Amino acid sequence: MLVLNEGVINGKRLFPAQAVKAIRAGGDPRKFGTDYPALIGGSYTGLWWIYPGNGNIVAARGVHGQTIYVDWDADMVLVRFASHPQSANSANDPTSLPAYAALAAYLKSK
Repeated sequence: MLVLNEGVINGKRLFPAQAVKAIRAGGDPRKFGTDYPALIGGSYTGLWWIYPGNGNIVAARGVHGQTIYVDWDADMVLVRFASHPQSANSANDPTSLPAYAALAAYLKSK
């Protein structure tokens, strides 16, 4: 929630909003771009993956499926505790990413 609210929780600022804005701006694609199929057009910076588009979805991702997924358009923070047997996001992204998108679409419709 701190990331979604750009450093504010319970009305108290814990870190500067600029820290989140820098993450949302993404990394230099020449240095931190990706050719990973689920993230083509996105980037990586500050330990966060920035999904393709306008910086409205970012995620901290672990190789066994652990995820902190923040979607500003859906006003959503999703945390996934996982221990997928394969240490590759490509093994769980085909089911996980559409599920995250479906939840976001549902929340946006409300």
